[in-house]
Amino acid sequence: MTSLSSVRGIIFDKDGTLFDFEKSWSRWTRRFLLRYCKGDARRATAVGFKLGFDFAGCRFNADSRIIAGTPDDIVAVLEAEFPKLTRQFILEDLIASSRTAVQVETVDLTALMTELRKRGFALGVATNDSVRIATEHLRMAAVLQFFDFVAGYDSGYGAKPDPTMLLAFCNDSGIDASQTLMVGDSLFDLLAGCRAGMRTVGVLTGMAEAAELAPYADLVLADIGELPSVLYGS
Repeated sequence: MTSLSSVRGIIFDKDGTLFDFEKSWSRWTRRFLLRYCKGDARRATAVGFKLGFDFAGCRFNADSRIIAGTPDDIVAVLEAEFPKLTRQFILEDLIASSRTAVQVETVDLTALMTELRKRGFALGVATNDSVRIATEHLRMAAVLQFFDFVAGYDSGYGAKPDPTMLLAFCNDSGIDASQTLMVGDSLFDLLAGCRAGMRTVGVLTGMAEAAELAPYADLVLADIGELPSVLYGS
């Protein structure tokens, strides 16, 4: 098994890593589309298709721009579909609505983060979501206090797979990238980690399969609950 004994800092993706993507976002997306389409299921199906969301099945396609994209990517689709609404209105509405979406934890986050902090790891979150949404979701899960660093696509560092927000975590924590672990569920997460010079761990609580993540990961785990056993053997 790959040794991660030199790791001192861990930066997590949010959706699909800390929170189960499908369970957290599928029903919310269906309700959001119905609201925008004024209850017209046929129209919602068509708009959902362009976003990579199967409205009838209430599930995401593996290549959905909702999964790894930013709110701006989603807004670009909605702006074209609803030309009477301004880009700014859609973006603010999307952020406001998303902040209230109930997130389903992939594991007991409080227990895991408490243990990792006791072991002395610096912890961060790097997401392609808005930092406002990320902060609210972490607060709702009562785990915001465990993270030294939280960045979104709108924090001034760009979006993954650009490694800049990951390197900002290193700069903020004073930990070298070679001693930092990037944990995520998508290729964007792992590519960002590789480009930053970090160790990488893929998890299967998002939409990507193990075979897709493995070429870019030191390890692929079922979920982040397996981290303690690979970090320090407990």
